[in-house]
Amino acid sequence: CAIGARPINLHLKGLERLGATIELAHGYVEAKADRLIGDDFYFDMPTVTGTENLMMAAALAEGVTVLRNAAREPEIVALADVLNAMGADIQGAGNSVITIKGVPSLHPTEVSIIPDRIETGTFMAAAALTRGDVTILDCEPEHVRSIIDKLKLVGAKVDVNGKSIRVIGAEEINSVDVKTLPYPGFPTDMQAQFMVLMSVAKGLSIISETIFENRFIHVSELRRLGADITVSGHAAMIKGVPYLSGAPVMATDLRASASLILAGLAAKGRTEVHRVYHLDRGYESIEKKFAALGAAIWREK
Repeated sequence: CAIGARPINLHLKGLERLGATIELAHGYVEAKADRLIGDDFYFDMPTVTGTENLMMAAALAEGVTVLRNAAREPEIVALADVLNAMGADIQGAGNSVITIKGVPSLHPTEVSIIPDRIETGTFMAAAALTRGDVTILDCEPEHVRSIIDKLKLVGAKVDVNGKSIRVIGAEEINSVDVKTLPYPGFPTDMQAQFMVLMSVAKGLSIISETIFENRFIHVSELRRLGADITVSGHAAMIKGVPYLSGAPVMATDLRASASLILAGLAAKGRTEVHRVYHLDRGYESIEKKFAALGAAIWREK
């Protein structure tokens, strides 16, 4: 993965604890089991997909499974809600300890997918960055509390009304330090977007990345636009500049793509973002949504 390692060792250890036989051969993982048996498993570190995989496996395992130091992201709660609607017995999702009582079978159900909190945060950051006035509808404010708090410190006005969030950018953007953390901390998937905001803020800010070891790849591209950013280890120091200048840049991953689009919206002149196919993994028609808000943005191919 471009942004850092994504090991699956905890996934495999958890499945083995439930009774699966795991074999690694020629770059593939083969897992076998006649019937999984519930057990107690502790994650050495919280992992979202690891928690989700073991929660799904335990739902049909025999007996009780307890997952400790589980991830707490809203997506895990949403998955547990769906599994429970299908007949599973899962308690504690959203907390660090999840208890799953295995059931013989699951049945079909209908579900509404929860709003994407990172897409929500991206449009919130864009509003603050461009000193705009944007209302995001059909979102879940509780899922983006850390982003709301940071944007208020930046100087933006943030109003929450039910399932909508209105962000009004301030004329002067304040510098704020950020440290990425597992949920409910500030999300690593918003680090690049927030770095763009800090690149035109007043003063110095420090962004510390604690989740992925190589998630500052976008820094070199932001420098092309005039950002003043220095990276040292897992921290980036950003000295705000009066404005960014348009230039051709290249996206390296999903969130870097979004950050470069935000930078282009705020920059003087024309910005061309290449390799935007990364965007489609996490955003649906983002250029059309920004265009509807008044941005001069389009996809050429």
